[in-house]
Amino acid sequence: MNRAPGTVAGVQAGLLLVALVASLTVGAADIPLRALLAALGSGGDADVLLILREIRLPRALLAIAIGAGLGLSGAALQALLRNPLAEPGVVGISATGALGAVLAFYSGFSARFALALPLGGLFGALAGTLLILRLTRGSGASLALILAGVILTTFASAGTSLVLSLAPNPYAAYEIIFWLMGSLADRSLDHVLLAVPFIGAGVWLLLHAARDLEALALGEDTARSLGVSVARLRVQVVVGTALAVGPGVAVAGFIGFVGLLVPHALRPFVGSRPQRLLPQCALGGAVLTLLADLGCRLMPTTGELKLGIVTALLGAPYFLYLLTRERALHA
Repeated sequence: MNRAPGTVAGVQAGLLLVALVASLTVGAADIPLRALLAALGSGGDADVLLILREIRLPRALLAIAIGAGLGLSGAALQALLRNPLAEPGVVGISATGALGAVLAFYSGFSARFALALPLGGLFGALAGTLLILRLTRGSGASLALILAGVILTTFASAGTSLVLSLAPNPYAAYEIIFWLMGSLADRSLDHVLLAVPFIGAGVWLLLHAARDLEALALGEDTARSLGVSVARLRVQVVVGTALAVGPGVAVAGFIGFVGLLVPHALRPFVGSRPQRLLPQCALGGAVLTLLADLGCRLMPTTGELKLGIVTALLGAPYFLYLLTRERALHA
């Protein structure tokens, strides 16, 4: 049963606040809540302040920003393509973003130009989004979308592997392989400053596309009769998705299935109307990614689990369930 969007947003905001406090206080060295509040004020301990500023706060901020971008872009792509299986990781946008970031790194541009890494991810994701729209034009079938995503992901992964195999430093290539698994460990405020402004711009564009996406749900002809420029809407969603996904991939690697899990989890509560769903998906993506990252840190393993592995373990079975349900509905 659909609930008031304000109620759902309030619950999610509460969860986000709890997850944020836990992310800042729990770790190899636990920080009491009183010490956290003191550090955020003016009389905190210097060591606590250092841990927060250099390690935990950048990680939490990136989790919130990247999760919001992924959750929102998944909902926007599903509305634009009118396909419930659309998601940046599934359709290959994250893979092309990773390829763009790797090219920026190994070409040496990232060493000479600080914004080269997020821009590489941005242009890679932009190219991937344009290709997906081109490959699926005129077809709303789930099978066409999945095949296009497989093609794009395979091509991008092959390109990334080629760049890594040509790398002169095998240790750097090994490090990039682990980076591609998706992780927020060892990220700093520099990464936040590089990625978050771009992600914020993408989130803004996608949120402002919600009204037109709602009209598009009635069909392109109806949307045009309501004054919506479908071509401009496509450009807006394409650029917004690239901005919301690419820079996040550039600084944190491949974090998949957030854009698939969040919209489907929230639709029973707020419905399918984009004006209601999209803002909730931004908040839900932030909550899911922050909680998943907290789980990576608390898991009793020898080394910290990669965030991309955790989200894949959550999302892949659900994707299989959705695909099976779609086939049953169209059988």
